Amino acid sequence: MDARGQISLELVLVVGLIFVIVMAIASVVGEDNELNQAMGAARSGAIEAANVDSFAIYPEETFNNYTSNKKRLLGTTSVKIIRINYTDEGSNNTYNKTKIQLRIYASAPTVTNSTDRTALGDRINFYARQSICESFGTSNLTNALYNPAYSNRYVFTTADVTWV
Repeated sequence: MDARGQISLELVLVVGLIFVIVMAIASVVGEDNELNQAMGAARSGAIEAANVDSFAIYPEETFNNYTSNKKRLLGTTSVKIIRINYTDEGSNNTYNKTKIQLRIYASAPTVTNSTDRTALGDRINFYARQSICESFGTSNLTNALYNPAYSNRYVFTTADVTWV
């Protein structure tokens, strides 16, 4: 009779210990997973923007602006996303979330004018932030430029694109 009760107690202790370990690991993995999902979304958005810039496909308002100010961007351009880094800027009291700043590195050897590169970079940053918001369903929490972009635990901003 004592043997059956002892086995049950040991089983309860082992299952309880496993549950505690799984919960501790899950919280750490959950935070890393959210940041990885956001970085993947940012990369996807940046690549989409590079494709839009490469093919010179723009919304009507942007097209009209480029027609008068940035004619070079109306033709095809080779834009390549090199890498995306992030900087953890710590807890932000305004948003009550951890602030992450993204820095996107891109290459466009045929575009040498700094004004044109700034325009291309703004589009890349816009699409990266938009993709993060769409990935987490937070488009309604931000402004029309998706600046800043939100996830459950993080708020994302973008630095100017660094041209390599």
